[in-house]
Parts: sequence; C-alpha cells; structure tokens
Amino acid sequence: MGADSSEGPAVADAGAPSRPGVVDPPGAPVHARPGDLERLLGRYGTMARIRAFEEAVGRRFRDGDIHGFVHTSIGQEAAATGACAALRDGDYLTTTHRGHGHCLAKGADATAMMAELFGRETGTCRGRGGSMHLAQADLGILGANGIVGAGIPIAVGAALAARSAGAGAVAVAFFGEGAVHSGAFHEGIGLSVAWQVPVIFACENNHYAEFTPSEGSWNGPSLVDRAASYGMTAISVDGNDVFAVEDAMSELVAAARAGEGPAFVELRTYRMGGHYEGDATPYRADDEVERWRSADPLARARAALEPLGALDRADALDAAAAAEIEAAVDEALAAPYPDPASVLENIRA
Repeated sequence: MGADSSEGPAVADAGAPSRPGVVDPPGAPVHARPGDLERLLGRYGTMARIRAFEEAVGRRFRDGDIHGFVHTSIGQEAAATGACAALRDGDYLTTTHRGHGHCLAKGADATAMMAELFGRETGTCRGRGGSMHLAQADLGILGANGIVGAGIPIAVGAALAARSAGAGAVAVAFFGEGAVHSGAFHEGIGLSVAWQVPVIFACENNHYAEFTPSEGSWNGPSLVDRAASYGMTAISVDGNDVFAVEDAMSELVAAARAGEGPAFVELRTYRMGGHYEGDATPYRADDEVERWRSADPLARARAALEPLGALDRADALDAAAAAEIEAAVDEALAAPYPDPASVLENIRA
C-alpha cells in the first residue's frame, strides 16, 4: 500500500466515479451480519449524538444563542463516525469549519463543545474559539479552521512529530473537495509523500464547495487521480456507509502506522443543509435533497438493524442522544461568560 511500491500508488474506486459531482445517491443498507450488531449499534449511537448535536445547534443559532456563522454536518455523520472509529486516543486530527461531528466522534465532550459555541468560559477553548475554531489538544483534536484547506499542513506537521516521537500515532486531515484547489492541499500532500509521514487525507466530497456544485467546476483529473499522481495510495468509498468508511480507514491507518506513508480517501457523502445555517440553497435543484434522503447515514444503518431485530435499541440510542444534548445545552447556557479582564490572555504579538 505504500508509495514506494514497485507497482506504483494504488488507486481504487468502490462502486462510483470519484470525479466530483452531484451523482445519484446510494440507497442500500449498511452491509451488516448478525455478528456486527454491537459494532453497528455503537456506530449508530455516535451518529445519533452528532445528529442531535447539529440539530440543537441549528435551533439555538436561530434562537440567537450562537453568534457568527455555524456550519452543520447533517447527512455526513457516517464519514466522521467511521473515520474516527479507526483511530486511537493518541492520534491526531484537524478539521474544518464543519467539524462538530469529527470532534464528537473523536471523543470531545458535548457540553464543553456547546459551551464553546455559546462563548462560555467552560468551553473547550474557554469561549474564545467558537464553532470554527473548536480544539481539544488532549484528545488530539488540533483544531477546526475557518480557512479552506488550512488543516492539511497542520496534520502533516503533527504526523511528522508523531513519527519523530516514535509513539506510533497517525494524523487525519479532514477537508472538503473544494480544498483540492488550494495551495495548502498540494503543498501538504507533496511534503507528506517526500517525508513519508503517517497521515491520512480524508476528503469529504459532499458535492458542494460552499455554493458551487463541484460537478463541472473543473475538467481535470478525479480526486483520487490527483492524490495518486503524487505517489500515494488513493481510494474512494461510500461515505454514507459507516462500515465502509471504518473498514477503509482502518486499513489505511494500519498501513500508516506500519510506516507505509500517507494515503488519501475520498468519502462520498452529501450535505443535507446549506453551506451555513440559514442558507436558503437557491443553487440546488428542488428534488436533489429529497433524492439524497434515501442515502441518509442513520436511515441506512437503521435499515441494517431492522432484520437483526434491533430497531428498539436504535430508538433507545436516539432518545439517549436527544436527552444528552438537551442537558448539554442547558448546562452550557448556565455557564458564565469569560471575565472581560481576561480578554488579552494568550494574545501574542
């Protein structure tokens, strides 16, 4: 799988073209067998928590409790859940302006995250970062970022440091398909190959770069072809199938830990909401979102749980997630704002 293979970098496409575009959504249930029940329930529980968190964020933004912009990841829960399920506590990740799901899946506390969005002292960054700058270094969460592609070189640096430390850690950089046009993408991916560092580039292709459909936005190589041209393993998977994501990421992460260098994975998914909360999405066809509802990650997981006789357990996970997030909102809203006298703390010239 490494980039130094005599056969060249691996390029794989698991069932659909990886050239960006709003393609027909997959609709099959997650492939699960009776032996997969507990694992699937565990992943469903994480996705349910992300969904409940994002829905609460949307409501609280509309109520005026969250200032600035927020970007939710409803519809992309399987990508975050499956990818982070392949990681260890000591691994690193960088995320984007749409990073709540990645942070939750990596283990961040929902109450502390919500407090950060509300600008409270008990937030993950003491209320200084907000939605687009969530971070929790003790969990390896090196930060969300409001700059497209900016987390990529940070993840490469973290991977270089991890290799130097000899701890066997890997780094994952999450970004959208629009970021492949940025200099940070090409610089980061080029350095990762030159240094053969343990980093996975996880591209969530949700088919929109802000307001621009990726389809037709360029006529160059596909996402996986672009990455493979640098000399690394590059694959494309169904990003709304939590098991497909986890299995693919587990293989890539294991190879990176073994010293086989970086890899790229395209996670084909869909952003059910607009670019930001309140975006009316006039750039989307009327029936497009409805077609993609058939590929909803939670619905597909439930379809796999039904023949296993576990829908009641899924319902219980939904209820637990809703109760957890409601309590997180209440606790976060009751937390104090930072002391105004501390406004210059951690400010550097």
